[in-house]
Amino acid sequence: MRDFMNAKAMAKALREQLAERGHTLPQSDALEIVARQLGLATWNVLSAKIEDATQTALASQKATDGFLETVPIVRIFDVTKAHEFYLGFLGMSVDWEHRYGPEFPLYTQVSRGQLKLHLSEHAGDATPGGNMCVYMAGIRAFHVELTAKNYRYMRPSLEQTDGRTEMQVIDPFNNRIRFMELDPD
Repeated sequence: MRDFMNAKAMAKALREQLAERGHTLPQSDALEIVARQLGLATWNVLSAKIEDATQTALASQKATDGFLETVPIVRIFDVTKAHEFYLGFLGMSVDWEHRYGPEFPLYTQVSRGQLKLHLSEHAGDATPGGNMCVYMAGIRAFHVELTAKNYRYMRPSLEQTDGRTEMQVIDPFNNRIRFMELDPD
């Protein structure tokens, strides 16, 4: 579920949906509509709210140890296959997308909850066949959700090992994600 922090992605989705129906809407108008949908008078008010929330989050994180966030870059080769896996199978959402032009490689952020990944078609950004660990809570429920989707290329299993429960998935580009939940002491 998107909230006010995803206002620009919401405006982009609105514009894309309208464009598919043959209507054009300037970005500024889309931002104004999203602001009103979120109960705020104007985009300027919403923008200020986003800035305040961002600054508050950064201040809170800086108070701990200075590290703010880690976002792995994952190499992809085919946007359709990437969307099928990351959006369809893993249930993530597109936060934003960037291309230098219509026929240029995609660089995008997808997320689900606190997990954020950057997917890139750019050759120099990452190496295919990467491996990452994602610590989480609720791995059994997540496993049930994924197996119920009957994704034709992946049937992950749960493994209990060394004080943790693990589930590994492999994307169409041979990148591995190991979801892990530590067992209670």
